[in-house]
Amino acid sequence: MTIDKILEIGIDDKERLFIKPDNERFTLIYRTATEVHWDNNRLFLYSPKPKDWTYFDWFRQITEVTKAECNCELILTDETKWTNISEELKQQIIQHQKATA
Repeated sequence: MTIDKILEIGIDDKERLFIKPDNERFTLIYRTATEVHWDNNRLFLYSPKPKDWTYFDWFRQITEVTKAECNCELILTDETKWTNISEELKQQIIQHQKATA
């Protein structure tokens, strides 16, 4: 299993949650048919704009898909940048990572 740092987590101008890994590239993740996508220009994974799911649900989906389907665990660090993320969502994500580590 590869472990890669999360450089940035954010919500972009299209209201999609994104996760930017440090080294890994997930150009074929669309093949998992999980609604997780890769932006090859901005080098991040992203979800669709939430409808039935929350941003936290999408964070879990993205990290679970990369782990199960791509054999890569994405981890938060003290240097992870948070962009347009509420304090509540940030704490949910941090607690989730602690619980699953």
